[in-house]
Amino acid sequence: MTEERWQRLTYWPLVVASLAFIVAYSWQVIWNLQGPDYAVMRIVMAVTWVMFAIDYLVRLALAPKKGVWFRGHLFDLAVVVLPVLKPLRLVRAITQIQKMSKGDQLRTQAAVLAGGTVAILIWICSLAVLDVERPAPGANILNFGDAIWWSFVTVTTVGYGDLYPITAWGRIVAVVLMSVGIGVVGVVTATTASWFVERAATVSGNDDGETATRGQVRALSRQIESVVKALPTDVEHALPHHHKADPPEASS
Repeated sequence: MTEERWQRLTYWPLVVASLAFIVAYSWQVIWNLQGPDYAVMRIVMAVTWVMFAIDYLVRLALAPKKGVWFRGHLFDLAVVVLPVLKPLRLVRAITQIQKMSKGDQLRTQAAVLAGGTVAILIWICSLAVLDVERPAPGANILNFGDAIWWSFVTVTTVGYGDLYPITAWGRIVAVVLMSVGIGVVGVVTATTASWFVERAATVSGNDDGETATRGQVRALSRQIESVVKALPTDVEHALPHHHKADPPEASS
């Protein structure tokens, strides 16, 4: 067993576990479950947590350099420590499923990644802020509609101030949303600017300023290599108007 094979075997089961977590958490918070229903949802969420914890520990054990692997997989550790981050694995699934042309693949994946991350974070953070704010005395976020509105206002960095968290955990959720909002604005701006530049170059017929992709460079290299191999062995005799130089006269 290697880490790569383990990841291939567990990828989709963990995606399903992420979906199960978000459904169970949504059901628990929106309907404010109590009693046996609440216990069932907590069991489902606990099972998903165990699955992610086992996955993390197995991958760490299979890694040849555990220190390097640990530093490179801090997000996976955060998913284990903070269960609300589990649904973000759904974004990876979306980028794996979508198939686009090679020219638009990178830009489209960036757009899908940004949009998917924001959509899932808005949903999860709305649930989280409602879960911690609703029972607090003096709270003003008391239902899911208020929570969704607050999340949209926060992630877009508008900040009307009509609704706001009063608990420590609620403010932590707000910080996460505001940080993501700033990042998404940058991604959307860069993606839109790239699209306009490409379209402008296509309309004007001038593609000198476009950047070649690695695939294009590799294809050009293969073409040059095939042309070089097709050249005669003695290239000099193949050149037109070629005259062999006279040997130098021997000095007396």
